[in-house]
Amino acid sequence: MSTIIETHDISKVYRMGSETIHALKSVSIKIERGEYVAFMGPSGSGKSTLMNIIGCLDTPSGGQYILNGNDVSNMTDNELAEVRNKEIGFVFQTFNLLPRQSSLENVALPLIYAGYNKSAREEKAQQALESVGLGNRGKHKPNELSGGQRQRVAIARALINDPSIILADEPTGNLDTKTSYEIMELFENLHAKGNTIIMVTHEEDIAKYAHRIVRLRDGLIESDEINHDVTTHANLNAAQ
Repeated sequence: MSTIIETHDISKVYRMGSETIHALKSVSIKIERGEYVAFMGPSGSGKSTLMNIIGCLDTPSGGQYILNGNDVSNMTDNELAEVRNKEIGFVFQTFNLLPRQSSLENVALPLIYAGYNKSAREEKAQQALESVGLGNRGKHKPNELSGGQRQRVAIARALINDPSIILADEPTGNLDTKTSYEIMELFENLHAKGNTIIMVTHEEDIAKYAHRIVRLRDGLIESDEINHDVTTHANLNAAQ
């Protein structure tokens, strides 16, 4: 396995007026290609800040972050945007779909920035929709889809650039229990195909789908453990 994410003593400090908030204090973590990791922790633990830094949406105040062999700690906003578009697929709690665009158009959006022509965009977007079980919903707009279907469209969009990493921020936060489990099964299938997945969640039953659980508290890593329940389950399935 090769290391895809490596942080060395990263910290993040926010200054709000006279107040200084240490969102991350000294976080060192290594994630291998093909891992499925959940970040957990109470509100204010630093899990979302860590996710934003790993996703190149924010830069650390101190320390070093190496993504896929590149040091991204001190990149400019434009350089970070380029890395984001190429390396990372995002899935958000609120889906973040454009309401007036069809499913197909929403999924194809990142390919516009990547310079694909219209027919190539549509072909790739259709394949991505089929990979999440929505091949027949390409013409539907978000308001014509259920919450679970919208999240599948968002996952298809995250996959469209063949990213190195899929980052999922509370991906089931707006879904009912049954739909949440369906979405987690989809992530399980994506992981089985070799995708590296990092998920932020505060729900224990959702974190259990990950193969490794990293718990944060007060800007520090409290624990970092292999989830033996899921790995045993995966090994049993592989043996059958």
